[in-house]
Amino acid sequence: MRVIIRTISLSLMASPVFAGPYDGTYKQTANSECALVGVDGGAVRIAEGIFYGVEAECRMSDPVNVLDMDALLYTMQCSGEDQQFTERAMVMDKAEDDGIIMVWNGYAFVYDRCNPDPFAAATQDE
Repeated sequence: MRVIIRTISLSLMASPVFAGPYDGTYKQTANSECALVGVDGGAVRIAEGIFYGVEAECRMSDPVNVLDMDALLYTMQCSGEDQQFTERAMVMDKAEDDGIIMVWNGYAFVYDRCNPDPFAAATQDE
C-alpha cells in the first residue's frame, strides 16, 4: 500500500505544468518594455500559475469561476520585498483588443498583451 501511495505521489509531483488561460506577458503602460518583467516601466507576466508583478511574485491558486462573467477569482499567495501576503484577485480577458483586466480589492489594472511576447518561444521550447 505504501508503494502505491508513494508512486502516485511521485507521479503527481512529476506532472507537467500546463499553461493557464491568462498566461502571457503584459504591458504595464502603453510604452512599457516587454522584455523587462517585474520592474517599473516594464511588463508583468503570468506563467504556469505564477503572476510576476513589480517586485513581487504571486502563486495563483484555487481558481473559482465568477458567476455570469468570463472571469476567474484566484487566491494570490504573494512574496516580495521581504513581505508575504495572501489576497484575492479576479482576472478576465479584455472585451476589446488582446489583454487582461486584473482586479484586486479596490484596484483594477488593464494590461495589453505584449506582441510579440518576448518569452513565448522560450516557454514553447521547454
